[in-house]
Amino acid sequence: MTDALLPNGLKEGREDGKYFRKGCNPFAQTGRSKLQNKRASLNQQIIKQMRMRAGAENLLKATSNNKVKEMVLLELSYVNSNLQLLMGQLEGLNSSVEVYQSSQETANIPLIALGLKETKEVDFSTPFKDYIISHYNEDGASYEEELADLMDLRQSCRTPSRSEAGVELLAKYFNHLPLVESRFFSPTHHSGIFFTWYDSFTGVPVCQQNLSLEKASILFNMAALYSQIGTRSDRQTTAGLREAISAFQKAAGILNHLKETFTHTPSYDMSPAMLAMLIRMMLAQAQECLFEQLALPGLRNEVLTLLKMAQEAAKVSDTYDHVHQSMIQTPVKDNVPFFWSTMSQVKTNHYRSMAHFFVASALLDHHVGPSEDEDQQEKTLSQVYDHFPDGYSPLEILKKKSERERIGRAHIRRAITGHEEALRIYSLCHHLNKLEVLQDILKASHQRSLHKASDNQIEEEFADYLDVPDIISKTEQQAEVEVPAALKVKVSDFFQRLGPLSVFSAKQRWTPPRKVHLRTEDRDLGFTLKGDAPVQVVSLDPLCPAAADGLNEGDYIVAVGEVECKWMGVGEVMRLLKDVDEQGVDITVVSVLDGNPTMFKIHRVRVHVCVVYSQPRAPLFAATCPRRTP
Repeated sequence: MTDALLPNGLKEGREDGKYFRKGCNPFAQTGRSKLQNKRASLNQQIIKQMRMRAGAENLLKATSNNKVKEMVLLELSYVNSNLQLLMGQLEGLNSSVEVYQSSQETANIPLIALGLKETKEVDFSTPFKDYIISHYNEDGASYEEELADLMDLRQSCRTPSRSEAGVELLAKYFNHLPLVESRFFSPTHHSGIFFTWYDSFTGVPVCQQNLSLEKASILFNMAALYSQIGTRSDRQTTAGLREAISAFQKAAGILNHLKETFTHTPSYDMSPAMLAMLIRMMLAQAQECLFEQLALPGLRNEVLTLLKMAQEAAKVSDTYDHVHQSMIQTPVKDNVPFFWSTMSQVKTNHYRSMAHFFVASALLDHHVGPSEDEDQQEKTLSQVYDHFPDGYSPLEILKKKSERERIGRAHIRRAITGHEEALRIYSLCHHLNKLEVLQDILKASHQRSLHKASDNQIEEEFADYLDVPDIISKTEQQAEVEVPAALKVKVSDFFQRLGPLSVFSAKQRWTPPRKVHLRTEDRDLGFTLKGDAPVQVVSLDPLCPAAADGLNEGDYIVAVGEVECKWMGVGEVMRLLKDVDEQGVDITVVSVLDGNPTMFKIHRVRVHVCVVYSQPRAPLFAATCPRRTP
């Protein structure tokens, strides 16, 4: 396989005659690559400290010397302190959302992306070569190219490009894993290959010999990559918002698939509780982008539009409130970055305040008189609350100016209170304080509500204690889990030369290939064949020459002469056998050693090879026609 480094830092390699993208250049000094390099470095330091802690704890259990215990306890305290510092730094990396934002992003609240899980390199070469020799009785060295392709594909998955091509790369490797598992990972045989992945929140390494952790981690990174695509999208354009919405919904779809499929993954970042929270967060961010999509063209200053946007904003607020509630539950709260939890609280208050501001604007800025929209306005307002202030009907509120303004001012007070709470929560997190764009948006929204209150202030307002109810959340387009087509990308088995996977898998043990000499008696071979590929010997005449030479019922024919026929059906194999002369031909067969191979009833039969022609010298098919012997 040949590789070439492209001008943009990407590599390509050949697989089955096609080029596949092999990921970003890991040495490229982009903001995202620097972040991942820091993550990898922290993971190494964390594992070093954890080994020191394990050693100290073992020594503490083993010693009875008080002086030694004191020294070990002191060392243990240093190690635990270092671990806390390292995990704090890892939390800081998970809070570095500005790295993942669009370079054009200046007027939108930042969104949260997941960082890619880090892993150690894996060498498939030696274990798989040995397994090919011992299990499949083939020369493992002849599979150098296939092994190199597999290892290159995995290596490139460690630095995927932040695009659909990067997701496709991960999906390609993910869809290769079941094929590799069937070929080389027997339930009764340890492969000797260890897959190590680091928890994206704690940096704690998890190691397994089976492929379950590998599959789950690749899925997690596919979701993380989609989340990074979503945060990178230009949300000042309709196309960018559509891309972001789709990306977050696909991230949620992959995380949901991961949650339903891999239920016992030992890595905490892929525990059911954590995945459930991450799914909610991805859908909340998709819902936020849907709201921004509605607001992007500008809002018409009319009652129906303002009330509709109020409920849309309330919907975003509710989704973030659910995210925050899942973040503060045990055990999720112990590992979720404080930045994430604070951001969800800020958005909950910010969008709830926006909802109250929109309702206030609809009530304070518009007078409802006889018009075609009167019934529609009444219907829309009736759906804003679950109950109305002071028992008024929707139409009375719309038509009675004094009450409409009184309720509008109460909404503005709710909006101001909410904006102040958002700013207060924002100030509690030093990672949030780095996001100046977020602070600017929160302050601008707060000032807008203050100006609205000032424009509608009355002297006796201090005596007005009307408290308006919450706004019912409602949306025209609900963010939903979307399963990306990339999960079902088709791949070609790297090791298809070993034979059809339905037969030549790690689940079955085989005899070494053996040669059987075939010769005919009146064009009679003494057996029949069945199966698509490879073909299997059935109805073997125990008195025929082939049986005398060691052919058994149930044997699979893998070669006729020098022609390999693992992938040939009955018709193709019979074409190879139809010209067998009196001297005969050698065939190569293998037999299943264990399991329950299909047993066939033995008949005393001979096989007569017949060829049917549609025209001279153009055979349609070849078949075996059994005829009983006396």
